[in-house]
Amino acid sequence: MKRVLVLDANQRSALAVTRSLGKHNIEVLTAEETPTALAGTSVFCKNHYTYPSPGLNAEQFIETLIELVNKQRVDILLPMTELTSLLLLENKSLFPDTIIPFPDINTVESISDKCSLMQTASELAIPVPEILFSGKLDDFNRDLKTLPYPVVIKPGKSWLRIQGTWTRSSVKYAENSVEAQKILETDSALGNCPFMVQEYISGHGRGVFCLYDNGTPVAFFAHRRLREKPPSGGVSVLSQSVPVDQELGSYTRILLEHANWHGVAMVEFKVTPDGRPYLMEINTRFWGSLQLAIDAGVDFPWLLYQVA
Repeated sequence: MKRVLVLDANQRSALAVTRSLGKHNIEVLTAEETPTALAGTSVFCKNHYTYPSPGLNAEQFIETLIELVNKQRVDILLPMTELTSLLLLENKSLFPDTIIPFPDINTVESISDKCSLMQTASELAIPVPEILFSGKLDDFNRDLKTLPYPVVIKPGKSWLRIQGTWTRSSVKYAENSVEAQKILETDSALGNCPFMVQEYISGHGRGVFCLYDNGTPVAFFAHRRLREKPPSGGVSVLSQSVPVDQELGSYTRILLEHANWHGVAMVEFKVTPDGRPYLMEINTRFWGSLQLAIDAGVDFPWLLYQVA
Protein backbone atom coordinates (compact mmCIF):
# COMPACT_ATOMS: atom_id res chain seq x y z
CA MET A 1 0.00 0.00 0.00
CA LYS A 2 1.17 3.52 -0.84
CA ARG A 3 1.24 6.39 1.65
CA VAL A 4 -0.93 9.34 0.58
CA LEU A 5 -0.70 13.00 1.60
CA VAL A 6 -3.95 14.96 1.13
CA LEU A 7 -3.48 18.74 0.94
CA ASP A 8 -6.03 21.51 1.60
CA ALA A 9 -7.49 19.49 4.46
CA ASN A 10 -10.22 22.04 5.23
CA GLN A 11 -11.95 21.27 1.93
CA ARG A 12 -14.99 18.99 1.84
CA SER A 13 -13.29 17.05 -0.94
CA ALA A 14 -10.28 16.41 1.32
CA LEU A 15 -12.52 14.82 3.94
CA ALA A 16 -14.19 12.64 1.29
CA VAL A 17 -10.81 11.47 -0.03
CA THR A 18 -9.48 10.76 3.46
CA ARG A 19 -12.55 8.70 4.37
CA SER A 20 -12.53 6.81 1.08
CA LEU A 21 -8.87 5.81 1.13
CA GLY A 22 -8.87 5.16 4.88
CA LYS A 23 -11.73 2.70 4.50
CA HIS A 24 -9.54 0.83 1.99
CA ASN A 25 -6.76 0.65 4.60
CA ILE A 26 -4.60 3.24 2.83
CA GLU A 27 -2.33 5.23 5.16
CA VAL A 28 -3.54 8.84 4.80
CA LEU A 29 -1.80 11.97 6.05
CA THR A 30 -3.36 15.43 5.73
CA ALA A 31 -1.97 18.95 5.65
CA GLU A 32 -3.34 22.49 5.69
CA GLU A 33 -2.38 26.05 6.67
CA THR A 34 -4.13 25.56 10.02
CA PRO A 35 -3.13 23.22 12.89
CA THR A 36 -6.61 21.67 12.88
CA ALA A 37 -8.64 20.93 9.77
CA LEU A 38 -11.76 19.11 8.63
CA ALA A 39 -10.04 16.07 7.09
CA GLY A 40 -7.38 16.11 9.80
CA THR A 41 -10.01 15.25 12.42
CA SER A 42 -11.16 12.13 10.56
CA VAL A 43 -10.51 8.79 12.24
CA PHE A 44 -8.93 7.75 8.93
CA CYS A 45 -6.21 10.42 9.14
CA LYS A 46 -3.00 9.10 10.68
CA ASN A 47 -1.34 12.50 11.17
CA HIS A 48 -2.05 16.13 10.30
CA TYR A 49 0.62 18.69 9.38
CA THR A 50 0.74 22.41 8.71
CA TYR A 51 2.40 24.35 5.91
CA PRO A 52 2.85 28.05 5.07
CA SER A 53 0.14 29.77 3.07
CA PRO A 54 0.54 28.81 -0.60
CA GLY A 55 -1.08 32.10 -1.56
CA LEU A 56 1.16 34.33 0.54
CA ASN A 57 4.41 32.38 0.40
CA ALA A 58 4.45 29.85 -2.44
CA GLU A 59 8.20 29.17 -2.23
CA GLN A 60 8.10 28.35 1.47
CA PHE A 61 4.99 26.22 0.88
CA ILE A 62 6.88 24.11 -1.66
CA GLU A 63 9.99 23.88 0.54
CA THR A 64 7.90 22.68 3.48
CA LEU A 65 6.15 20.09 1.32
CA ILE A 66 9.45 18.73 0.00
CA GLU A 67 10.67 18.24 3.55
CA LEU A 68 7.39 16.66 4.66
CA VAL A 69 7.20 14.32 1.66
CA ASN A 70 10.77 13.12 2.13
CA LYS A 71 10.55 12.75 5.92
CA GLN A 72 7.21 10.90 5.86
CA ARG A 73 8.05 8.88 2.72
CA VAL A 74 4.92 10.02 0.89
CA ASP A 75 4.18 8.07 -2.31
CA ILE A 76 1.19 10.01 -3.67
CA LEU A 77 0.37 13.72 -3.33
CA LEU A 78 -3.27 14.78 -3.73
CA PRO A 79 -3.91 18.56 -3.82
CA MET A 80 -7.57 19.58 -3.51
CA THR A 81 -7.54 23.19 -4.76
CA GLU A 82 -6.58 24.80 -8.02
CA LEU A 83 -3.84 26.88 -6.43
CA THR A 84 -1.99 24.02 -4.71
CA SER A 85 -2.41 21.88 -7.85
CA LEU A 86 -0.79 24.55 -10.03
CA LEU A 87 2.05 25.14 -7.57
CA LEU A 88 2.83 21.43 -7.38
CA LEU A 89 2.76 21.02 -11.15
CA GLU A 90 4.99 24.07 -11.59
CA ASN A 91 7.48 22.39 -9.26
CA LYS A 92 6.89 18.75 -10.16
CA SER A 93 10.60 18.15 -10.81
CA LEU A 94 11.25 18.78 -7.10
CA PHE A 95 9.15 15.70 -6.21
CA PRO A 96 10.88 13.06 -8.39
CA ASP A 97 9.82 10.06 -6.30
CA THR A 98 6.24 11.16 -5.61
CA ILE A 99 3.21 10.55 -7.82
CA ILE A 100 1.06 13.61 -8.55
CA PRO A 101 -1.81 12.19 -10.67
CA PHE A 102 -2.37 15.11 -13.04
CA PRO A 103 -1.40 15.86 -16.65
CA ASP A 104 1.43 18.32 -17.32
CA ILE A 105 0.85 21.92 -16.26
CA ASN A 106 0.30 23.20 -19.82
CA THR A 107 -2.59 20.77 -20.29
CA VAL A 108 -4.12 21.70 -16.94
CA GLU A 109 -3.87 25.43 -17.66
CA SER A 110 -5.41 25.03 -21.12
CA ILE A 111 -8.48 23.47 -19.47
CA SER A 112 -8.69 25.58 -16.30
CA ASP A 113 -8.25 28.89 -18.17
CA LYS A 114 -11.86 29.79 -18.98
CA CYS A 115 -11.03 31.94 -22.03
CA SER A 116 -8.88 29.20 -23.56
CA LEU A 117 -11.50 26.55 -22.74
CA MET A 118 -14.33 28.48 -24.41
CA GLN A 119 -12.26 28.87 -27.58
CA THR A 120 -11.41 25.17 -27.66
CA ALA A 121 -15.02 24.16 -26.98
CA SER A 122 -16.27 26.37 -29.82
CA GLU A 123 -13.76 24.78 -32.20
CA LEU A 124 -15.05 21.35 -31.13
CA ALA A 125 -18.69 22.40 -31.75
CA ILE A 126 -19.61 22.26 -28.05
CA PRO A 127 -22.23 24.89 -27.13
CA VAL A 128 -20.98 27.78 -24.95
CA PRO A 129 -22.67 31.02 -23.87
CA GLU A 130 -22.39 33.81 -26.43
CA ILE A 131 -19.10 35.59 -25.87
CA LEU A 132 -19.62 39.35 -26.12
CA PHE A 133 -15.95 40.13 -25.49
CA SER A 134 -12.79 38.12 -24.87
CA GLY A 135 -9.41 39.70 -24.32
CA LYS A 136 -7.56 42.24 -22.21
CA LEU A 137 -9.03 45.25 -20.47
CA ASP A 138 -6.96 47.65 -22.58
CA ASP A 139 -8.59 46.22 -25.70
CA PHE A 140 -12.18 46.34 -24.45
CA ASN A 141 -14.13 48.19 -27.12
CA ARG A 142 -17.80 47.41 -26.51
CA ASP A 143 -20.35 50.10 -25.75
CA LEU A 144 -21.68 48.90 -22.39
CA LYS A 145 -25.15 50.28 -23.10
CA THR A 146 -25.54 47.93 -26.08
CA LEU A 147 -24.84 44.70 -24.18
CA PRO A 148 -27.79 42.28 -23.68
CA TYR A 149 -28.13 42.35 -19.88
CA PRO A 150 -27.69 40.60 -17.56
CA VAL A 151 -24.12 39.69 -18.46
CA VAL A 152 -21.39 37.64 -16.81
CA ILE A 153 -17.91 39.12 -16.42
CA LYS A 154 -15.47 36.27 -15.99
CA PRO A 155 -11.66 36.38 -15.54
CA GLY A 156 -9.88 33.66 -17.49
CA LYS A 157 -7.90 32.52 -14.46
CA SER A 158 -9.20 31.75 -10.98
CA TRP A 159 -5.85 32.54 -9.34
CA LEU A 160 -3.51 35.38 -10.27
CA ARG A 161 0.05 36.00 -9.15
CA ILE A 162 0.25 39.74 -8.40
CA GLN A 163 3.43 41.22 -6.92
CA GLY A 164 4.62 37.90 -5.54
CA THR A 165 1.39 36.76 -3.91
CA TRP A 166 -1.56 34.79 -5.25
CA THR A 167 -4.99 36.43 -5.38
CA ARG A 168 -8.27 34.67 -6.11
CA SER A 169 -10.47 36.19 -8.80
CA SER A 170 -14.23 35.77 -9.05
CA VAL A 171 -17.06 35.79 -11.55
CA LYS A 172 -19.23 38.93 -11.44
CA TYR A 173 -22.76 39.61 -12.72
CA ALA A 174 -24.01 42.92 -14.07
CA GLU A 175 -27.70 43.75 -14.45
CA ASN A 176 -27.08 46.97 -16.38
CA SER A 177 -24.37 49.18 -17.88
CA VAL A 178 -23.78 51.06 -14.61
CA GLU A 179 -22.98 47.83 -12.75
CA ALA A 180 -20.80 46.62 -15.63
CA GLN A 181 -18.82 49.87 -15.67
CA LYS A 182 -18.22 49.67 -11.92
CA ILE A 183 -16.91 46.09 -12.21
CA LEU A 184 -14.57 47.00 -15.06
CA GLU A 185 -13.22 49.94 -13.08
CA THR A 186 -12.78 48.25 -9.69
CA ASP A 187 -12.01 44.56 -10.26
CA SER A 188 -8.21 44.34 -10.21
CA ALA A 189 -8.26 40.83 -11.69
CA LEU A 190 -9.52 42.18 -15.01
CA GLY A 191 -6.39 44.27 -15.42
CA ASN A 192 -4.09 41.34 -14.75
CA CYS A 193 -5.41 38.62 -17.05
CA PRO A 194 -7.65 38.21 -20.12
CA PHE A 195 -11.36 38.06 -19.31
CA MET A 196 -14.70 37.45 -20.97
CA VAL A 197 -18.07 39.13 -21.03
CA GLN A 198 -20.68 36.44 -21.66
CA GLU A 199 -24.43 36.26 -21.99
CA TYR A 200 -26.13 35.05 -18.82
CA ILE A 201 -27.61 31.55 -19.12
CA SER A 202 -30.65 30.84 -16.96
CA GLY A 203 -31.18 27.25 -15.86
CA HIS A 204 -29.86 24.58 -13.51
CA GLY A 205 -26.31 23.30 -13.13
CA ARG A 206 -25.22 19.84 -14.19
CA GLY A 207 -21.85 18.28 -13.45
CA VAL A 208 -20.22 15.31 -15.14
CA PHE A 209 -17.50 13.77 -12.94
CA CYS A 210 -14.75 11.81 -14.67
CA LEU A 211 -11.62 9.79 -14.16
CA TYR A 212 -9.15 9.24 -17.01
CA ASP A 213 -5.99 7.17 -17.24
CA ASN A 214 -3.70 8.86 -19.76
CA GLY A 215 -6.54 9.65 -22.18
CA THR A 216 -8.53 6.47 -21.51
CA PRO A 217 -11.89 6.89 -19.70
CA VAL A 218 -12.22 4.92 -16.46
CA ALA A 219 -15.36 6.18 -14.69
CA PHE A 220 -18.20 8.71 -15.05
CA PHE A 221 -20.84 10.07 -12.69
CA ALA A 222 -23.29 12.97 -12.89
CA HIS A 223 -25.21 15.24 -10.56
CA ARG A 224 -27.83 17.93 -10.79
CA ARG A 225 -27.44 21.02 -8.64
CA LEU A 226 -30.49 21.84 -6.56
CA ARG A 227 -28.96 24.81 -4.71
CA GLU A 228 -25.88 26.90 -5.32
CA LYS A 229 -24.03 29.53 -3.35
CA PRO A 230 -24.65 32.21 -4.49
CA PRO A 231 -27.99 31.30 -6.14
CA SER A 232 -26.97 33.17 -9.33
CA GLY A 233 -24.27 30.54 -9.85
CA GLY A 234 -21.52 29.14 -7.65
CA VAL A 235 -20.54 26.11 -5.60
CA SER A 236 -23.03 23.30 -5.13
CA VAL A 237 -24.54 23.11 -1.64
CA LEU A 238 -27.33 20.63 -2.42
CA SER A 239 -27.32 18.20 -5.33
CA GLN A 240 -28.62 14.81 -6.39
CA SER A 241 -27.14 12.01 -8.46
CA VAL A 242 -28.62 11.59 -11.95
CA PRO A 243 -27.85 9.34 -14.92
CA VAL A 244 -25.06 10.63 -17.15
CA ASP A 245 -26.93 12.47 -19.89
CA GLN A 246 -25.95 11.15 -23.31
CA GLU A 247 -25.39 14.61 -24.79
CA LEU A 248 -23.45 15.98 -21.80
CA GLY A 249 -21.42 12.79 -21.59
CA SER A 250 -20.52 13.09 -25.26
CA TYR A 251 -19.37 16.71 -24.88
CA THR A 252 -17.34 15.71 -21.81
CA ARG A 253 -15.57 12.92 -23.67
CA ILE A 254 -14.79 15.15 -26.63
CA LEU A 255 -13.21 17.81 -24.41
CA LEU A 256 -11.17 15.54 -22.15
CA GLU A 257 -10.04 13.12 -24.82
CA HIS A 258 -9.00 16.07 -26.99
CA ALA A 259 -6.77 17.10 -24.08
CA ASN A 260 -5.52 13.52 -23.50
CA TRP A 261 -6.65 14.00 -19.90
CA HIS A 262 -5.20 12.15 -16.92
CA GLY A 263 -6.75 12.04 -13.46
CA VAL A 264 -10.06 13.44 -12.24
CA ALA A 265 -12.11 16.35 -13.55
CA MET A 266 -15.60 17.77 -13.28
CA VAL A 267 -17.15 19.31 -16.37
CA GLU A 268 -19.83 21.86 -15.49
CA PHE A 269 -22.83 22.72 -17.68
CA LYS A 270 -25.82 24.99 -17.33
CA VAL A 271 -29.03 23.54 -18.81
CA THR A 272 -31.79 25.97 -19.78
CA PRO A 273 -35.47 25.28 -18.96
CA ASP A 274 -36.01 24.08 -22.55
CA GLY A 275 -33.17 21.56 -22.23
CA ARG A 276 -30.29 23.29 -24.05
CA PRO A 277 -26.88 22.67 -22.39
CA TYR A 278 -24.02 25.17 -22.30
CA LEU A 279 -20.48 24.51 -21.11
CA MET A 280 -19.52 26.62 -18.09
CA GLU A 281 -16.08 25.43 -16.94
CA ILE A 282 -13.96 22.41 -16.02
CA ASN A 283 -12.61 21.77 -12.53
CA THR A 284 -9.28 19.99 -12.91
CA ARG A 285 -9.25 18.48 -9.43
CA PHE A 286 -11.59 16.84 -6.91
CA TRP A 287 -14.84 18.73 -6.38
CA GLY A 288 -16.87 19.75 -3.32
CA SER A 289 -19.71 17.28 -3.94
CA LEU A 290 -17.32 14.32 -4.21
CA GLN A 291 -18.96 12.53 -1.27
CA LEU A 292 -22.19 12.27 -3.27
CA ALA A 293 -20.49 10.16 -5.94
CA ILE A 294 -18.81 7.95 -3.34
CA ASP A 295 -22.10 7.39 -1.49
CA ALA A 296 -23.79 6.52 -4.79
CA GLY A 297 -21.17 3.85 -5.51
CA VAL A 298 -18.57 5.56 -7.70
CA ASP A 299 -15.55 5.79 -5.42
CA PHE A 300 -13.35 8.23 -7.34
CA PRO A 301 -10.55 8.53 -4.72
CA TRP A 302 -10.10 4.76 -4.55
CA LEU A 303 -10.21 4.49 -8.36
CA LEU A 304 -7.68 7.33 -8.72
CA TYR A 305 -5.41 5.67 -6.16
CA GLN A 306 -5.43 2.47 -8.26
CA VAL A 307 -4.67 4.44 -11.43
CA ALA A 308 -1.85 6.30 -9.67
